Amino acid sequence: MALLFSLILAICTRPGLLESPSTVRLVGGSHRCEGRVEVEQEGQWGLVCDDDWDKKDVAVVCRELGCGAAKEAIGGILFKPPPEKGQKFLFQKVDCKGMEDTLAHCEKDEDVIDCSIDEAAGALCVNPDSPVFEEVRLADGPGRCKGRVEVKYQDQWSPVCKTGWNLKATKVVCHQLGCGRAILAQKYCNKATQGQGPIWVNQISCSGKEITLQDCPSEPWGKNNCTYDDHVWVECEDVFDLRLVGGDKPCSGRLEVFHKGVWGSVCDDGWGAKEDQVVCKQLGCGKSLSPSFKVRKSYGPGLGHIWLDDVRCSGKEQSLEQCKHRFWGYHDCTHKEDVAVICSE
Repeated sequence: MALLFSLILAICTRPGLLESPSTVRLVGGSHRCEGRVEVEQEGQWGLVCDDDWDKKDVAVVCRELGCGAAKEAIGGILFKPPPEKGQKFLFQKVDCKGMEDTLAHCEKDEDVIDCSIDEAAGALCVNPDSPVFEEVRLADGPGRCKGRVEVKYQDQWSPVCKTGWNLKATKVVCHQLGCGRAILAQKYCNKATQGQGPIWVNQISCSGKEITLQDCPSEPWGKNNCTYDDHVWVECEDVFDLRLVGGDKPCSGRLEVFHKGVWGSVCDDGWGAKEDQVVCKQLGCGKSLSPSFKVRKSYGPGLGHIWLDDVRCSGKEQSLEQCKHRFWGYHDCTHKEDVAVICSE
């Protein structure tokens, strides 16, 4: 019986599986659901080493704190102020499955800690204390790809404050709205284009890689000193249509794009198989057949504007407007260099 009790005790007290009396907090973030991970044991706050630290571990921290979903596992050194001098590491090599209720339920090493301060773990969770707006639009502009930035929450549209806004945030909005490249981020609106209603969103901070503006962190809603002179006006390149002309089928011919109400051609500088692929995909014409130079030129030169030059695609874009290119109308080409494309369908 004594041997059985000892065996049970050994299993139950295996390091990392015992729910120790600890409390977790996030320090140094812009809200309570982001920051450097710290754990309290016996009245002292200690650090967690970022060895093997990943999004599953962050998910558990977010759940324990009553925050939203996990957004990212990042370095705790990014949050200020830095850890207190002499602050110890309590956990290393945390290995959560992602479904645990607390960090104490996860397997981890609490015995051998060999981490430096710059290896402290950090976490980003969705902030449940800040509401998430439903839609984004560009208002009072010439078309849907230029205008004052507004967000919709509970069926009411609200302007966004200029504080923190930059071209990276504009890039996210342009992509979210299905427009072309970001070309202008202007931190004021004239009186004719100023918005109405409460200003909820302030100090928005985008990296430029977010899918939607909702993914960018911001200050708590409504806590700002912004006025109607502080609205944001942005401009994206307009969405443009494509067509293939000069051939006997709609899926082969000289490429033309529609801009400012006018059809114009595309210069073949740097044009290749990836660019062909994007055009065929956008037109719903199957795959590119990669025609020879002679076949391409059989469709003849275009007339009028040469709208695009130096187009560069990765091949993964859904439309040509998502590829890199010069600004509209800037080129060093003649119509002898017009692009032609032949697709399988």
